[in-house]
Parts: sequence; structure tokens; C-alpha cells
Amino acid sequence: MTTVRDLDPTLTGSHRKIGRRWIDDWRPEDPDFWNSTGKAVARRNLVFSVASEHIGFSVWSLWSVLVLFLGPDYGFDPAQKFLLTALPTLVGAALRIPYTFAVGTFGGRNWTIVSALLLLVPCVLIAIFLQPGVSFGTLLVISLFAGVGGGNFASSMTNINAYYPLRLKGWALGVNAGGGNLGVPVVQLVGLLVLATLGASHPRTMVAIYLPLIVLAALGAYLGMDNLTQNSNAKGAIREVARHSETWVISLLYIGTFGSFIGFGFAFGQVLLVQFPEQFPVPVRAAALTFLGPLLGSLIRPVGGALADRYKGSVVTFWNFVAMAAGAAVVLVASQQNSLPLFLVGFVMLFVFSGVGNGSVYKMIPAIFTAKALMSTERAGEDGGLAARLATKRSGALIGLAGAIGAFGGVLVNLAFRQSFLTLKNGDGAYLTFIAFYALCFVVTWAVFIRPRAGRLNLV
Repeated sequence: MTTVRDLDPTLTGSHRKIGRRWIDDWRPEDPDFWNSTGKAVARRNLVFSVASEHIGFSVWSLWSVLVLFLGPDYGFDPAQKFLLTALPTLVGAALRIPYTFAVGTFGGRNWTIVSALLLLVPCVLIAIFLQPGVSFGTLLVISLFAGVGGGNFASSMTNINAYYPLRLKGWALGVNAGGGNLGVPVVQLVGLLVLATLGASHPRTMVAIYLPLIVLAALGAYLGMDNLTQNSNAKGAIREVARHSETWVISLLYIGTFGSFIGFGFAFGQVLLVQFPEQFPVPVRAAALTFLGPLLGSLIRPVGGALADRYKGSVVTFWNFVAMAAGAAVVLVASQQNSLPLFLVGFVMLFVFSGVGNGSVYKMIPAIFTAKALMSTERAGEDGGLAARLATKRSGALIGLAGAIGAFGGVLVNLAFRQSFLTLKNGDGAYLTFIAFYALCFVVTWAVFIRPRAGRLNLV
């Protein structure tokens, strides 16, 4: 009979170690170990992980702010600007899978240092080339490099997932992701500050602010983080999780939650300028509002994880998609009535509930593989500790895969807006699409995880 140990020999501790600060003995499910040693180490790594991921999200979101600086002197139309915000999302989504495996290949601490320093590349390119007269093709190529900030999320989440016991994973992953997601509203606040003080003619000031912060994030990871031996990814982990139908369901749901959050975060400023041109004759007025939704969505993400810890991720996710469909309906009505206050209320709802859903969906990932590990352990009489480690590794792989697919949802959001404004001259087509997709998500959540049936994963 094939055992858990046969599936992955590295579960027993053998792993090629690069550099220093490796932890071989890590038992978060052991209460004595957790209270005496594990909690403090996990919290320290969480703090520096959040700092690096936060800067990564800010760099990833730079173009959502920079497009507000691209006035008549640049000669770009709204469709071109939506494309400038869509491309970094696409690259960030694609990078999430290799970034997930980088944790297992190089170590969580080591890769956090490298991934932080890679953020210097897009910032330096923007500082050199962003000025009136630059070609649209040049800016498209430069915008691609901002995608490295989107990859940080997957490696950070995979790393932190291994540090915490199952009962705290929803909270820990929510804090880690929420702190990272805060990079979206923070970079928008920085943009507002630059627009309000220096005007729209100084976009390169944005990267001048972030260059020293990137260096500090890398230095913090170097001094304060550790590598976990057991965080090495099982060979073929993506292929393993791809065999489970729940993997693709989770990925679909994450398109609805994180795809919405990052897509709206990148597009909201442009949507306001195009949808309500009379109310926003200058970009600074739009910038004064764009940060609010991402800020609330980021802050509430740990709440979604905590609610999922208490009430099950599937239940929280189901009702959350009902609320997101309602929020999109409010936005549609506001668009048809040309009501800016109602429009803002609807979008704040979308940001808040996308944040709650981000936390609850990610809580479901370790719960799925823990439930499967418990079922297989009971059948085969295997070592429960090794089965739990395999569950953690598969969870890490799914975090990367779902994160990549979910981030691709952000590309679809920007493309939906672009096409709707091109064909209908408003966003109504996009809002109807969002309502239909959220309805699909809550129906799928109920059918797969909540509907009573034999063999359902009761822990999820």
C-alpha cells in the first residue's frame, strides 16, 4: 500500500538547504510546542511577511494610480489606460505559480528577500521612462514588470500557511493577506498626496517614495525571518491538487473574491473618471475616493478568515457571494440613475464583501486537504503527523494555483470594463456580468460544500 511517506520523502525532514536560519523541528499542532516556541516564531515571521507582501501589492497596483497622471500630454484614451492596468494583473497572476514553488526550492526567508528586491526593477523603469512623449508600446512593456509585485502574495501565503495550526490558519492567512492587500489603498493614498501637493506632472515621485521602502522590506526579511524545512513543496504538488475537483471549485470562487478585489482596485479610479466626468473634472477628486473601498476590503479580510474559523468557510462564502451580487445590483441601479452616492455605496459593498470572501475562501483550502488527510489516515492507519504535513504541502500548492487563477479574474474585470465602455459607453454590461458570476459562485458553493450528501467534506 502507498503511504504518505512514499508520496513525499521530504516530509521526514530531508531537504536541500540554501543559506542559513533553517528550522527542522516545527510542530504547530502540538499545544506544548506552540505555546512555548511556535507562537512567537510564527508571529515574527508573519510580521515581516506582511511588510514585504504589502510593498509588493503597492508596486503591483502602481499603474492603477499612474494612469490618473496620464493627462492630455500623453495622448492615451480610456481603453488604453484600462489595458495598462490589466497587464500587470495578468503577469502577477502568471507569476504566482512559480513563486509558490520558490518557497520550497529556496526557503521562505530566502525567497522573501529575493522577491522584495525584484520590486526595484519596475520602479527603476518607471523612474527612467515615464514622461510625456513616451510611446504607448513602451509603457505597456514597462507595466508588465509591475506584475512581480503580484507574485509575492502566493509565496508569502504558502510560507505562512505552514507556520500556524489549523485552528488559526483562517486568522493568520487573513492577517497576512489583509496586510498585503492594504498595499492597494496605501499606494492610492500616496498617489492622492502627490497629486494634491505636486500635481499631475510628477508621477515619478511615486516610485521615489517606494524605492527605499523596498530595500527596508528586504532587509527586514533578512534579519527577522526563518526558513522551514517542512515547507519544501512535494514533487508534483500542483499535479496532485489538480486531480481534486475541489481545487477547481476553490479557484472559481477565488476569481469571484480576490479577482473582484484586485480588479476593482485597479479599475475604480478610471471607472469614476469615465462614468462621472462632470463630477471628476480633475484626477485628484477621483483619487480622493478610490482608496476607501480597497482600504475597507483589506482591513476586513482577517474578519472573513475568523468568521470561517468559527462558522465554516463554505457557509461564510455562500452568504458572502449573495451579498456581492446585491452590491453589484446596487452599482447597476446607480449607473442607470447616474447617482454617484449610490454608486459609491454599491462599490464599497463590493470591496468589503470581496475582502470577507477572500478570507473565507482561503480558510477552506487547508480545511479541504486536512479533511482528506484525516480520511486517508483513518483508512490506512498511517502516521497522522505525516498526513498533516502532506495536507499542509498540498494546501500550499493550491494557494499558489488558486491565487494565480483568482488574480486572473482581475484581468477579466478590467477587460469587462474596457469592453463595456467601448460598446455601451457605460459600465452596465460589466455590472450585469458580475451579478451573473456571483450568482454562479453561490450556487456552486452550496452544491459542492453545503448541500447534504454522503461523503461531503464536513470540515470545510
